[in-house]
Amino acid sequence: MTYEKHQFHASPILIEEIAPGLRLSLRVKPAHRATLARAMGLDLPSRVGARAAAHGAEALCLGPDEWLITAPEGAGLPKAARAVYSDAPHSLVDISDREITLRLSGPAAVDALTTCCPRDVAAMAVGTAARTVFDSATVIVWRDGPAEFRMDVWRSFAPHVRALLAQVETEFHAGL
Repeated sequence: MTYEKHQFHASPILIEEIAPGLRLSLRVKPAHRATLARAMGLDLPSRVGARAAAHGAEALCLGPDEWLITAPEGAGLPKAARAVYSDAPHSLVDISDREITLRLSGPAAVDALTTCCPRDVAAMAVGTAARTVFDSATVIVWRDGPAEFRMDVWRSFAPHVRALLAQVETEFHAGL
């Protein structure tokens, strides 16, 4: 697999593909959330869009009983979750190969995202994330800083999203 990093001339946006890691889809009933969180050593926020981090792992609440968890390869989260399955029944699926993550940063990162995203990403608080669409692709947008975002894209939609971002970057460069 190749990783790309693009910055053309004095472009106001940097687009990078982040190296893959462990990505898990978790479904657990709210009554069992705390037990599972303790076992994994990672808080599972209850507010949709909220994130929690510990030991290099990060959990994003996508719904009342749904989380996306990212962690370094080899993290022991699946084993820890399996150990408490009888007390906290859940579904934990490794979806690491399903998506890629792009990092968008720079003074035009918000503008680049809003070209094809109906969500008001400028209004997203730093430290939150949301499932939305970018043109026709379902994505998850993470706001890591005032001008720093991550966007999770299904691998099959990645060429389409990259092409749109390349067009946006070209237009930004032409406007300089």
